[in-house]
Amino acid sequence: MRLCPSALLAAFVAAAAAAVPANVVAEQDTSGALVVAKVGTKTVTARALVKRLASVPEFQMATFGSSPAEIKRNFLEQVVVRDELFAQGAEAKKLDQTTRARERIDHALRTARINLLRENLEVTPAEVAAYYAENRARFDAPERIAVTRILCATKSEAATVLADAKSNGTPQRWNDLAREHSLDKATSMRGGALGFLAQDGSSSEASVRADPALFVAASKVKDGEFVPEPVEEGKNFAVLWRRGSTPAVHRTVDEESGAIRQVLARHKVADAVKALTDSLRGGQKIEEHPDLIDLIEVSADGSVAQRKRPGVAKRRPAQPPAPSATPAGLR
Repeated sequence: MRLCPSALLAAFVAAAAAAVPANVVAEQDTSGALVVAKVGTKTVTARALVKRLASVPEFQMATFGSSPAEIKRNFLEQVVVRDELFAQGAEAKKLDQTTRARERIDHALRTARINLLRENLEVTPAEVAAYYAENRARFDAPERIAVTRILCATKSEAATVLADAKSNGTPQRWNDLAREHSLDKATSMRGGALGFLAQDGSSSEASVRADPALFVAASKVKDGEFVPEPVEEGKNFAVLWRRGSTPAVHRTVDEESGAIRQVLARHKVADAVKALTDSLRGGQKIEEHPDLIDLIEVSADGSVAQRKRPGVAKRRPAQPPAPSATPAGLR
């Protein structure tokens, strides 16, 4: 039997109301909520039980029974009451005052406070549109062409190299020609690869910038084809082989809205956390002792140790007494 959480909660509320006999006044807490259980000094209200049930996944909820009545009763007994018993038992032993417990409580409080900040923050459509307009370059990418180039001193040499490359047509022969003829020693040992060029001559390789004329020439042939004529590049001539390309990309504000909202939300949370930290610092007396902090050593591998204070003598471990000579030998 599959029970969706919303149907189960509706059934629970209805069953809770119907379970109270007409001649019995249901016990309520100070806020008027129906009390479904008492554990020591604590009460469990129907509202609190409904909230706990709402957080349980459907598959897990089914393990508490096959009907709404079974599920709510078993969940109350096996989870809510048991948790409250453990909590009160820990308080009785003052476990909530231990260092480890306090650290976990403080962590839970910190998390709850930051989560409250997140819940109260909103990213508006206008903010998304403004971020998109200010960062347009992140969402638009121009067409790029992968070009390899052999730079020759003369047009006749470039024509000879181009004819040789066309007749063979293999990357190995092209690489050999680049090493033998290219004047650009920065790229000759890698087959003259210039990376993916944009129309302005910029390259996907950070250290490379090419003449925009190379992009114009390469754009007139298909991927895998040689540019049919040497291209004038300054006082020299370039032999070009178009190896591939990536099309232009344009992402609309609607397509990027989700990602932009996440970025803006992170920025807003960071700003809100800083503002909250500053305001809390202003209302708290804080004492710091840098001289004592310097006694803590953190090694390169991340291990932490406390250095001895100056003037503190290192205690030596106790040593067994040295043997002494007796008529019967060493004792």
